[in-house]
Amino acid sequence: METIRLPRVMQEMAIREKRAGRTMGFVPTMGALHDGHLSLVKTARSENDLVAVSLFVNPTQFSAGEDFDRYPRAVSEDLEKLSSSGLADFVFLPETQNIYPPDFSTRVEVEGLSERMCGAFRPGHFQGVATIVLKLLNIIQPARAYFGQKDYQQSVIIEKMVKDLNLPLEVAVCPTVREADGLAMSSRNAYLSPGERNAAPALYRALQAGAAALAEGRRDAGGLRALMEGVLRAEPLFSAVDYISAFDAGTLEELENIDKNTVLLAGAARIGTTRLIDNLLVNNLK
Repeated sequence: METIRLPRVMQEMAIREKRAGRTMGFVPTMGALHDGHLSLVKTARSENDLVAVSLFVNPTQFSAGEDFDRYPRAVSEDLEKLSSSGLADFVFLPETQNIYPPDFSTRVEVEGLSERMCGAFRPGHFQGVATIVLKLLNIIQPARAYFGQKDYQQSVIIEKMVKDLNLPLEVAVCPTVREADGLAMSSRNAYLSPGERNAAPALYRALQAGAAALAEGRRDAGGLRALMEGVLRAEPLFSAVDYISAFDAGTLEELENIDKNTVLLAGAARIGTTRLIDNLLVNNLK
């Protein structure tokens, strides 16, 4: 496994491998790797000749007052996990100044999708996500890039960007990896106190309650929202609910009448100082 820090060196290597006919699978991460990340790397390994993983805490996707400074960073542990797994060929570990030099002035905006759901509560977040992902895709030149369904809105935005800008790669969205009690794996789970960690799966339980109601034939979106929020608010350690509702899985618009075959149930809520997100795709509705 080779660790590369300079974008120019990474790009030259990637172009060389591409010209040699070898496919590159790419997993972009902000580090603090967990089994969810490693599942993406494993899938990339099974579908490509080579695998690259990036470790970069991207400052442009954090708004003022968010957790950029305290976001978990565990570079040595991440490198050990990747090395011992034998799944990655390259780790891209750039310095911030090499990604965003002082004269950097370009931003990528995927309109519409970026303002919905989490975008309504984190202005500028998805602009930062789209910008860094486009930069990484240009540097690493993958045949396929891998994202987790836990960040569903992010994956839809990236898919739209790739389509709109005619980028020559496939975006693969892989299933959410969960703890035994259902909590979606996330680097931010490290923030949770023991009590908060015990309470955190209530978000998943709320989404499951919504999915069960849909399976039983319920189609009133307002009632569905109330049901899921009631389950979530029954756990007193959740201090605020940004949203929990039913959305169009393609446009991310909140639904008032559920007449789709596939519905996205998604929520974002705060427990203590930690913001958790999760979602479920409910398919084959009639």
